[in-house]
Amino acid sequence: MSADLHIRDLSVRLGGRLVLSEVSLDLSLGRFVAVVGPNGAGKTSLLRAIVGLVPHGGRVALGADDLAGLSARERARRIAYLPQGHEVHWPLPARDIVALGRFPHGAADPDRLGPSDLEMIAEAMRVTETVAFADRPVTSLSGGERARVALARVFAAGAPVILADEPTAALDPRHQIDVMSALRARARSGALVVAVTHDLGLAARYADTVVLLQGGRLAGSGPPAEALAPDLLRRVFGIEAFLGEYQGAPVLVPWS
Repeated sequence: MSADLHIRDLSVRLGGRLVLSEVSLDLSLGRFVAVVGPNGAGKTSLLRAIVGLVPHGGRVALGADDLAGLSARERARRIAYLPQGHEVHWPLPARDIVALGRFPHGAADPDRLGPSDLEMIAEAMRVTETVAFADRPVTSLSGGERARVALARVFAAGAPVILADEPTAALDPRHQIDVMSALRARARSGALVVAVTHDLGLAARYADTVVLLQGGRLAGSGPPAEALAPDLLRRVFGIEAFLGEYQGAPVLVPWS
């Protein structure tokens, strides 16, 4: 069931406006991909088009399987999606929210989970450090805590492809590092992780590949040193940045 993600000539129109134009990418399992770009560059639209939440032109395939030909349940088994916001309006225990990740696999009732479902949920909550508030109503949690519960739900799905839209938003620095480390670890275990982020420093440090969007078009794609090179940062973001290294990892700090 696992296969690389192939995107061909992907275009999206919203409200009559072209927000994504002819984007083509080949993304491999086992890689952590960061999607960066200015506000309005098309980053969220790219993820939503891949998962099939907005009408689009072009083709998205996992291996030889065109995602448009799969049922919604099958797509959810193949691709787990973490949207922005993490809004929850019902006071369900955090553990039940995480258990929703098992729904595509047939686990419709959080009170009637099989052993494999329980194992996936427990591991997802462990790596996201959400075990401590498993029984608390999710509506009582802070924004950062809800964000980690939402990420645990995505991990519990066990999908080979994870799409995460600004997964570190609303998190303090420690949990930003923890979440990015967890996403990279999931990629190292064989998944393809694609994460939208506005934090160029986190993208430079954690990503294997950086996809750079500008005005709905692909402006660059490659290792962080290439996709976040000084000339591209000037052209796309209009900034100068400090580029360095600390403990063997790249450091990028927007400066002026």
